[in-house]
Amino acid sequence: MPPHSDIVKVAIEWPGANAQLIEIDQKKPLSSIIREVCDGWSLSGSEQFALRYADGPQLYITEQSRSEMKNGTILRLAISPARAARQLLDRIQSHGIDARLEALKELAKLSADPTFATEFINMEGIGTLARLVESGTHFGEMLAFTLTAFLELMDHGIVSWDLISLSFIKQIAGYVNQPMVDVSILQRSLAILESMVLNSHSLYHRVAQDITVGQLIGHLSNQEIQTYAIALINALFLKAPEDRRQEEHNNPLDQRLTEMASTLAQKHLRSIILNHVIRGNRPIKAEMAHQLYVLQVLTFNLLEERMMTKMDPSDQTQRDIIFELRRIAFDGENDPSGTEKRKAMYTKDYKMLGFTNHVNPAMDFTQTPPGMLALDNMLYLAKLHQDTYIRIVLENSSREDKHECPFGRCAIELTRMLCEILQVGELPNEGCNDYHPMFFTHDRAWEEFFCVCIQLLNKTWKEMRATAEDFNKVMQVVREQITRALAMKPSSLDHLKGKLRGLSYSEILRLRQSERMSQDDFQSPPIIELRERIQPEILELIKQQRLNRLCEGSCFRKLGNRRRQEKFWFCRLSLNHKVLHYGDLDESPQGEVPLELLTDKIPVSDIKSVVTGKDCPHMKEKSALKQNKEVLELAFSVLYDPDENLNFVAPNKYEYCVWTDGLCALLGREMGSDLTRSDLDTLISMEMKLRLLDLENIAIPEAPPPVPKEPSTYNFTYNYG
Repeated sequence: MPPHSDIVKVAIEWPGANAQLIEIDQKKPLSSIIREVCDGWSLSGSEQFALRYADGPQLYITEQSRSEMKNGTILRLAISPARAARQLLDRIQSHGIDARLEALKELAKLSADPTFATEFINMEGIGTLARLVESGTHFGEMLAFTLTAFLELMDHGIVSWDLISLSFIKQIAGYVNQPMVDVSILQRSLAILESMVLNSHSLYHRVAQDITVGQLIGHLSNQEIQTYAIALINALFLKAPEDRRQEEHNNPLDQRLTEMASTLAQKHLRSIILNHVIRGNRPIKAEMAHQLYVLQVLTFNLLEERMMTKMDPSDQTQRDIIFELRRIAFDGENDPSGTEKRKAMYTKDYKMLGFTNHVNPAMDFTQTPPGMLALDNMLYLAKLHQDTYIRIVLENSSREDKHECPFGRCAIELTRMLCEILQVGELPNEGCNDYHPMFFTHDRAWEEFFCVCIQLLNKTWKEMRATAEDFNKVMQVVREQITRALAMKPSSLDHLKGKLRGLSYSEILRLRQSERMSQDDFQSPPIIELRERIQPEILELIKQQRLNRLCEGSCFRKLGNRRRQEKFWFCRLSLNHKVLHYGDLDESPQGEVPLELLTDKIPVSDIKSVVTGKDCPHMKEKSALKQNKEVLELAFSVLYDPDENLNFVAPNKYEYCVWTDGLCALLGREMGSDLTRSDLDTLISMEMKLRLLDLENIAIPEAPPPVPKEPSTYNFTYNYG
């Protein structure tokens, strides 16, 4: 007799026959099991058959995947993967259109199965599908199923994308470029092109020749294909070679622009995404959120070259940018005498600008990151927000030396910080959806973000009454202000400003203190040990409270198919915790119900288990209750010998938690409701704070001795709505 763990009880179906209920021995070869199943239905040639799941993706079961079968699984006897592949390959090449359509439809479904895909590919099936596409004779549903099957088969990674022919690529690109193409065909064509770009360097160049960003942007107004279009734009963006990404520009304000970025800007990609996707009339799903995040990351990664470029102190063009910062701040727009100041005056001005190296401020930009990116940000602020720039510089130059906020040093450190927060230079994380809508609201979102943050830094410096020695502390506070504001996902830069106004230095201090209190702020080993020591005591207190509530009892409504007249019943636990008493009532009671009025009872020793929700017997019955989600969440049942049950529907979430926890405690099982977790966290925090206050010798007013109470009066108040 094989061990119980090696036996799986399943049902196996076959069209036109009664299902077989069998026990599968996982140690026995799968071929032997299939032979026995075929013998049960008098089917010959068992090697031509296989087992598949009847539900879900309906994958074939192999020796490698059979361990995933569970008790109660429904399987289906089907023709083997090799036989199915051969039949479908023959049918998709038949002359009958209807037969070919049905075959392609079935192929599109089966191609997701790796076992079938291997067999079909080994029969040169992908080449057959590619030729069908290249012929240009398939349209509508037939073409959509062909493309679906092709993409599913290629996604298994069995065949290299480099083997795809140029004529196939041109045909797929043609579907994308045509003005009137069925949505399903367009979706699959875009997905195929994306996979080509991501999986083959050589195919990137071929696709880039046939597909332009402008053509893809034209598809963003169609909500059915937006995600596919942005995914392909991201793929082209990600795989663009460095020689296409980088260009030299004479204007310092434009020198970070790349060919790809310039193309995207010219085609108004940002505004189209903002209006048709982010602010569209449909909620953004997870895949679209991921693609927006990827586009955001790739856009910010265009800053990486400048971030990692050191300033050359001997480069006059770069030095001229620093001269321009000084001129805007101190000379005025049309003052020609500014360039004739003595070197000593320049040194004084550079000190007022807040550079660390007053004699040669170019040396401040030789550390990477942030490199030249910091200087670019400062020049943008000085050029595009001149009044703000001049105000910050002059305001700090007029302060006492010990309280001045060094603009240059702050701008450089802030740029480094923003690069870290937004992970400039790092590749996108698979599965991450953390995009920020506000970065799609402005063509120079990075620079504008810097301008908002440098004003925040200046404001926080004043609020903290900081000196040069407090520089790192100020930067820590500013980082927290920015990360907290970003976490709120502001929809625009103006919205960001509003969030930051609400995160003043005093508010950050308040939030820190509040979080320390709520999270106990105690991660040191002694505090963790204290929490672990307190927890059993608190759990026991909660357990007693739950049992006391069961002893008090609760009133429940009787719900049936007809609710013209409400009926009530009452249930309570005996004081010795050995019997559950219950009985019907004519009306809702106003107080405690005596045990004498409750004529029915269940010995606790007979209770086998407590089940909840859809596992309850009265929730499995065909009634209106089954369709009511609210009732389902409040349902629980007591199962007791011999195969009987007492069914409950709690009046609210609080009573549900109290009763299910109490019954679990009664049976010696773990209490796991949301209420118990909340009680546990709250009471542990309270107890730890009291003990820590005592440890710190803080005087606590002496309280009068507690008034003795009955255990049943312990109660916690919660509003569960």
